[in-house]
Amino acid sequence: MIKPKASILAELVQIRRALAHRFSLLEDKADDAEIESRIRDGSEFRGATPWILIFAIFIASVGLNVNSTAVIIGAMLISPLMGPIMGTGLGVAVYDFELVKRSLRNLGIATLISLVVSAGYFLLTPLQQARSELLARTAPTLWDVLIALFGGLAGIIGVTRRERSNVIPGVAIATALMPPVCTAGFGLATGQWHFVGGAVYLYTINCVFIALATVVGIRALKLKRHSFADPILAKRVKTILLVLALGTTLPSIYLALKLVRHEVFKFKAQAFVVREFTFENSHVVATKVDPDTRVITLSLIGDPLNADTLRTIHERLSTVGLVGARIVLHQMGDNRVDVTALKSSLLSDLLRDSQAVVVEKANQINVLQNQIQALKSELAARDAPLGKVDDVANELRLLYPDVTSVVITDGVEVLPSGEKKRLMLFYVMSKKRLSKDARLRIEDWLGVRMQADAAMFHFGIGIASVGKKASKGHKSGRG
Repeated sequence: MIKPKASILAELVQIRRALAHRFSLLEDKADDAEIESRIRDGSEFRGATPWILIFAIFIASVGLNVNSTAVIIGAMLISPLMGPIMGTGLGVAVYDFELVKRSLRNLGIATLISLVVSAGYFLLTPLQQARSELLARTAPTLWDVLIALFGGLAGIIGVTRRERSNVIPGVAIATALMPPVCTAGFGLATGQWHFVGGAVYLYTINCVFIALATVVGIRALKLKRHSFADPILAKRVKTILLVLALGTTLPSIYLALKLVRHEVFKFKAQAFVVREFTFENSHVVATKVDPDTRVITLSLIGDPLNADTLRTIHERLSTVGLVGARIVLHQMGDNRVDVTALKSSLLSDLLRDSQAVVVEKANQINVLQNQIQALKSELAARDAPLGKVDDVANELRLLYPDVTSVVITDGVEVLPSGEKKRLMLFYVMSKKRLSKDARLRIEDWLGVRMQADAAMFHFGIGIASVGKKASKGHKSGRG
């Protein structure tokens, strides 16, 4: 059964109202005065704000210098650069051109401080190499425009809510205002002006499109414009905004298209090499693709490819979208062999493998050295008392003139259970048999003098010597 037209229209109206309620930006919007107050306060640049900026610039510069993404994100979270940019957008949206001038002045001062601080850091740091985090901020494209625009829209929606949200920190991370200006400082410090140009352009894109998004958001939320608005001046401002937007967008579109063309060419070239250069006795060991010159450079090992095979491969380039591309082939048996490239590839593999072996051997050596040192310390502690043997023997003869010789050594006692026990052995020889009291006093004296925790004593008559059988005597032990 076909529904009446009126019923269909009623359902469409209900759907429209439900969608309007679901996506309404006015439902939880803060008061206009509160919104203006927030953005105006954020656009000020005095007191603690310049210090926070300086510290954030140092953090971002260190992060770029050591190629730490986490440190760079931390710097972006505490950066106060968003305030003056949103202040500029608010001033344009409500025709408060005094706010526009003040916000632009604050933004200019903040940018100048950022450049000076970052350039000073990169002049002093010993790490002068441009790492990947620095290089990523030198070639802005259309995607950076889109990130700044959508980030700015999210930021203005977040700042106009009755309850504060965590949108602004996220926008600061996404639009990345700090890294480009620090990259420009690196370019100034090292005299690399292409870094300065690319980074300043990316910074300009972010500033312009965050401000433009703020203008669009304020207009969409229908904040009251100031009563002294001049229609002619308003038209002039719109024209300036349009020129700024186009002036920053068009170069980025060109760079984005160029980037896309390069990536597409690389993808097609690498896929072509994998598909076409599959031979039983020849293998590709190195591939280099240059999108600017449209040259694909290959290094092969194995049997050289003949001229007919190479001609056939070249003819297939145009069939896979690589029109105008050419292949430069370095192969064994060809006078164009790139020996340096082949050596570099092989040596890099050998170096990688040998480094792993060296690290493993170094770890083993460290373990053995630690074990040797521990053993030396143990032996030194054990043999320390034995160094006093001469003194002990002389002192014992003075105390007991009948003692003829003393033998002191280190030994091991094996118990019936199989347990081994370390102890000191004392052989005391005398001219005549010593009394029991004398033997006990000698045992106590030697035990204390030699610091023996466990000892075994042998008392005999005669002279103890290696290779001769001593006279029978008396044995005793102490634990």
